[in-house]
Amino acid sequence: MSDHAAVATARGNPAAAPATPAPRFAARTRRWWTAARPHLIVAVPPWIVARVLVLGALAVAHFLVNNLHVHDPAVVAQVHQGLFAWDAGFYRGIAEHGYEFGAVRHDAVRFFPLLPLAARGLGTVLGGRADVALLLIVETSALVLGALVHHLVLSEGRDPATARRATWLMALFPSAFVLVLGYAEAPALAFAVGAFLALRARRWWWAAGLCLLCALTRPLGVLLVVPAAVEAGRLLRSRRRLRPGVAAAVLGAPVGLAVFLVWSWRRYGDFLLPVRVQTAATHRGAVVDPFTAIFHEGRGILQGHHVGSALHVPWAIVLVALTVVCFRRWPASYGAFAAAVLAVALSSKNLDSLERYALGAFPLVLTLADLVAAQWLDRAVLVLSAAAFEGYALLAFLNAYVP
Repeated sequence: MSDHAAVATARGNPAAAPATPAPRFAARTRRWWTAARPHLIVAVPPWIVARVLVLGALAVAHFLVNNLHVHDPAVVAQVHQGLFAWDAGFYRGIAEHGYEFGAVRHDAVRFFPLLPLAARGLGTVLGGRADVALLLIVETSALVLGALVHHLVLSEGRDPATARRATWLMALFPSAFVLVLGYAEAPALAFAVGAFLALRARRWWWAAGLCLLCALTRPLGVLLVVPAAVEAGRLLRSRRRLRPGVAAAVLGAPVGLAVFLVWSWRRYGDFLLPVRVQTAATHRGAVVDPFTAIFHEGRGILQGHHVGSALHVPWAIVLVALTVVCFRRWPASYGAFAAAVLAVALSSKNLDSLERYALGAFPLVLTLADLVAAQWLDRAVLVLSAAAFEGYALLAFLNAYVP
């Protein structure tokens, strides 16, 4: 049949005409938007409130520094950095210059590469503005995170009120102000929550990809191997045959970590350099058992030393209690992941940033949302959390708290 005849046949019989990619893509996009829209509608208000609060804290910090004539260079530097304060400055530096030791500090290698590399790629489209690209990725990821949390809670059979409460608490958890700064927490958490959705739905290859991406974004991403193994174990107990996708889901996070460590070995000749830098005394410090870490920080209350760090002790107690409740109220994979993240966070002589690491154990936030079901308690917890959110953000900008 000639080309002209084929065209005529297709016109005469529309069913015989091959589907074109454009309509298929449009239909798929409409289906995706229809599914995502209700979750995004819930996620937008807390997303906006969180950014208003952080920008308000930054404005107050500027006011205090300018009107009280603060000359402490560390305070002035953090206020001047704004949304790129603290670790966000490292991510911006890597996005702009890579891991070149002459362009960024030598200890920048402890920051995992996916966020800055993505910002660098997007920055080329934005006229070389890698900093703008980094914030665009972070803020979009935070919005997606809220929608995914809402979706996840509903998929686990909780009521819409609990799902809405979990979305608000994830956005306004006291340490969640880092989701507004140029930190990697927002994309890492979005990958982690997405991985849980995929694992629980038995979409193993999706879970494998999301676990790998999370492990390339934050060091704690490798701990997604724990819930993946738990869910794979459930499959084994049901005497079902394990498919390649299941193994891929379990290995996804370790492979992501291995990719970065192999790059470190090829670039610097040191496979464990990112780990060595992170556990240096000037950063997280040596690895110790959690009881020793809590005792070391708590002793500061009695001796008058490290009083600021001693504030981590009440947090540690609350987080351990939430982990116990998480095992009772949520599937085993949730409790196992929260326990693994908390164990790593508490296994450091320096507990700075404990609250931020706890945010990475997102099942604890879901557990809190589950516990405060009474309307008056719901509102009280949300108001207190938002106030602490604002206070921690202000203290971070004033160099009084390490996020």
